[in-house]
Amino acid sequence: MKLNFKNTIKILFFSIAVFSQVKCSSSNDAVDPVVNPPVVNPPVVVTNDVDFWLTKGDQSVLLAKQTGTLGFGTVVNTYTNIEVNASQKYQTIDGFGYTLTGGSADVINQLTAAKKSALLQELFGSGANSIGISYLRISIGASDLNAAPFTYDDLAAGETDLTLAKFSLDKDKAGVIALLKEILAINPKILILATPWSAPLWMKDKDSFIGGKLQTQYYDVYAKYFVKYIQQMKAEGITIDAITPQNEPLHDGNNPSMYMSAAEQANFIKNNLGPAFKAANLSVKIIAYDHNCDNPNYPKAILADADAFPFVDGSAFHLYAGDISALTNVYNSYPAKNVYFTEQWTSSAGDFAGDLKWHVRNVIVGSMRNYSKNALEWNLANDGSFQPHTNGGCSMCKGALTVTSTENFQRNVAYYIIAHASKFVPAGSIRIASTSSGSLQNVAFITPSGSKVLVVVNDSSGSEIFNVKFNDKWITTSLEAGSVGTYTWK
Repeated sequence: MKLNFKNTIKILFFSIAVFSQVKCSSSNDAVDPVVNPPVVNPPVVVTNDVDFWLTKGDQSVLLAKQTGTLGFGTVVNTYTNIEVNASQKYQTIDGFGYTLTGGSADVINQLTAAKKSALLQELFGSGANSIGISYLRISIGASDLNAAPFTYDDLAAGETDLTLAKFSLDKDKAGVIALLKEILAINPKILILATPWSAPLWMKDKDSFIGGKLQTQYYDVYAKYFVKYIQQMKAEGITIDAITPQNEPLHDGNNPSMYMSAAEQANFIKNNLGPAFKAANLSVKIIAYDHNCDNPNYPKAILADADAFPFVDGSAFHLYAGDISALTNVYNSYPAKNVYFTEQWTSSAGDFAGDLKWHVRNVIVGSMRNYSKNALEWNLANDGSFQPHTNGGCSMCKGALTVTSTENFQRNVAYYIIAHASKFVPAGSIRIASTSSGSLQNVAFITPSGSKVLVVVNDSSGSEIFNVKFNDKWITTSLEAGSVGTYTWK
């Protein structure tokens, strides 16, 4: 019995011990263990730093703001860099635009009042849907894109008007002048360059609007003709910023036209036009030449004339012959004088893709990188038959706009060529440095508000991926072959 009692006691103590351990173990299991959550890095948020506007050569995208996010970063890649340097500054920009020909005014004025008002806001306004044209060229008298040639002092054969008593702007009052007043109400600061295609016939050595020369005996009265034009335009509320003495002085086959050699132009400027402006207290700029890049010696000959030099603000160029580098040739020879790019046409037989690429490369990027203060395409508008034009005038000049009815117009390639700069680079902007190599032709600006603008055209036959680098950070972007991009950032 003793033995059995002791065994019972042992079994009881063993059971209590086991129960205690089980209880304690259960108690411990009831306490939730401390679990540290996994470390999760916050998602990288890329903010959009750069706005990007695109036009494609196939016209599937036309001056459209892209929706992708372009944030400046420092992730290294092997793509080509376009490096923009805002501390290296070049010329101040006067503006981008077109020639408002008499024909352009005629077809735009045919639009209904509401349609014309909307179009002028789009062209010259500063709203979200505007392209901000800031510079216009107009003709003194008719250009070849008027329905017929005329000057402001046309007389019967054999008559003269040495006092310019019969001078009148009447032939332009319902057209160019009326339209300019509407444009100036939208943008009072737009700059206007005026140039004649011909002097009045009674001043020429040939009784024809086509060709001939200004007779030296009429140099003085012709200078007064310019003065009277500027003063009467001012009386209409239109300020002329600059003139050239003659459109395309070496092309005397147009209707109208007039031949003027470099020596003749220098003579006219130093002895007549410059002194006449000074006597009338006019601050209007006199810009020499206004013809092709294949003859930089023409403006250089005028600037080399010590007496003409003080009256001349600079030289103007077209690119129907020669190379756009002619502007730098002249600028480097006379860096105190400005250079301008004042005309380039697009043809009715042209190809949108080819014209877009060539013109942005040469007229926008090329002229700007060669010190031009402006860049102008040729005519602003005409009708579906490329009218009006004079008999013998340009029959294939395609306007930036084609007006097809009183309610409709279409935007052509020259619209987009200019808009890729004019919408983003207002007057007073300054060209800044940007690296350029290979097929990515480009030019950069800083605007008066401090925004940076980069215009790029992909001049290759394939797509290009590249970086836009600024202040040691960059965005990576791409352009298809022949496409144009404008990039803007603060």
